[in-house]
Amino acid sequence: MSVLEVREVKKVYGVQNGDNTTVALDSISFNVEEGDFIGIMGPSGSGKTTLLNILSGIGKPSYGEVYISGKNITSLDKNEMALFRRKHLGFVFQEFNLMDSLTLKENVMLPMILDKRDKEEMEAKSEELMRLFDIDHIGSKYPFNISGGQQQRVAVSRALINDPDIIFADEPTGNLDSKSSNAVMRCIEKMNQERNSTILMVTHDAFAASFCKKIIFIKDGAICMEIVSTGVRKEFFDQILDCLAVIGGERNDV
Repeated sequence: MSVLEVREVKKVYGVQNGDNTTVALDSISFNVEEGDFIGIMGPSGSGKTTLLNILSGIGKPSYGEVYISGKNITSLDKNEMALFRRKHLGFVFQEFNLMDSLTLKENVMLPMILDKRDKEEMEAKSEELMRLFDIDHIGSKYPFNISGGQQQRVAVSRALINDPDIIFADEPTGNLDSKSSNAVMRCIEKMNQERNSTILMVTHDAFAASFCKKIIFIKDGAICMEIVSTGVRKEFFDQILDCLAVIGGERNDV
């Protein structure tokens, strides 16, 4: 069974068949299997953000269905979706979304705290993840005391704390310099390789995308191209740049 199944998803803004109708997504279908690391790319306005919002249950499609671990999330109401999101999904955003009043360790544990999990379990799990991403030595610090790259690694640890079925990453390197971007992407790659985490990442950055196993390119709300990595990141990076040039995407050199 696929972790994520996207079936003929269409998003239309405005009155159906009216003069001001805009088709943001046009019958998109694809599957994400366990352990996949998939990137979504495309020009500005191609529908990437709209798609991510629908896949994560933040928005609903006009037509079509989205299944996560066999559950049709498009049939859930707002409260059901909020609970499902907390238990089954992990998120990494461009903005780190850390709470300044909590220590880094408390930020990592926050989803477990909300679920009222056992204290010893929270301690053990947070220490394991922070050690994995080399931030265990700064757990007692606060977000304003550390770099952006370290903050994003805290956010990645928090996304993993409840063992989500899938992690959605939205421009995770968007606010980082090249050195921090490299460190964060290596962390995301590490959680995919060592923990078999399933990841879907929306990005405009070819460097970040080169860490993925597969890229789905979207243009004008539809899938126009897909490429799969052979495992050589430099070759995949060059291939991504070529595809972006063809579809008119944004080009970012290493």
